[in-house]
Amino acid sequence: MLTRAVEEVCRREGGRLMAELAPRDAEVQGLLALMQLQHARSGARVSAEGGLVTLESQDRSLWDGAAIAEGIAVLDAVLPLRQPGPYQIQAAIAALHGKAASAAATDWRQISALYGALLRYLPTPVVELNAAVALGMAHGPAQGLAWIARLEQGGQLAQFHYLHAAKAELLRRQGGAEANAAAIAAYARAYELTANAVELEYLRSRSAQLRQDGP
Repeated sequence: MLTRAVEEVCRREGGRLMAELAPRDAEVQGLLALMQLQHARSGARVSAEGGLVTLESQDRSLWDGAAIAEGIAVLDAVLPLRQPGPYQIQAAIAALHGKAASAAATDWRQISALYGALLRYLPTPVVELNAAVALGMAHGPAQGLAWIARLEQGGQLAQFHYLHAAKAELLRRQGGAEANAAAIAAYARAYELTANAVELEYLRSRSAQLRQDGP
């Protein structure tokens, strides 16, 4: 069986071949850019102990600067074609993360606007959830939480642990005794719904840290 790393290389090389065969197809180029930008962060996503490291906490010195530069260059090259599409938008979001010198320097307002554009192409509940988180990061947790509440009422993501994890993170950022209690409950619901051992450990550690820190 192929290892995950080999599979990723195969996918990226396949994307590169597609891009060579279709140099005027903006979405094919956008897919290659997205692959490169996502790959660039792969070395920082897991700690030495095998634990999950979120984007916010990743050591950016471990990111592949060459892959980021290539992804951005590919994306910039297709902009004059004026053929927008979902792969290019997702690549633009990844590029903004890749260009940020630190988590605090991330241009969340632009990312939030890009998610709004992405929803026009992919109006799915999962994209909405990502858009809600971006809105909360850009304009304050309350706005993101209000959107997540609407998603909860819709019921389509009731068993999706990322919804509850995202809700917990925004509640944690909101702060205060009531929000912290709600965040702990949301973390608990998230780890009830996941079977991934690495994610389970991360969620439990976040919940434990919140309990320790208090309001």
